[in-house]
Amino acid sequence: MNAANDYATLLGRIFLSVLFVLAGVNKAMGAAGTIAFIESKGLPLPQIVYAGTVALELGGGLLLLIGYQARLVALAFAIFCVAAAVVFHPSLSDPSFLKNFAVAGGMLYIFAHGAGRYSLDARRGA
Repeated sequence: MNAANDYATLLGRIFLSVLFVLAGVNKAMGAAGTIAFIESKGLPLPQIVYAGTVALELGGGLLLLIGYQARLVALAFAIFCVAAAVVFHPSLSDPSFLKNFAVAGGMLYIFAHGAGRYSLDARRGA
């Protein structure tokens, strides 16, 4: 990879991770509203779904940011994004539906190609 590709990979990973870290912080700060939204979609155990979502968005977002276990985290996010699109934004006219699929595509790219040179995965030879 050349330097431009290395920096583009890093920047892309940062942009994707910040999206999830901020979403996790927002959900953590508004637990009641988020749980009510989950309940409104008829999901079982909304408190557990909430806790898992916050853990994935915050924890996974930070792991992606530093590039640790990035392939595994990216795969989890890709699955999460598709599930969220189908459950919470089930209409093609909802911009969040397509955004979630676009982010899932970015995550699948990280899953396929790794976190890049500037990551903990690269430092440990993963």
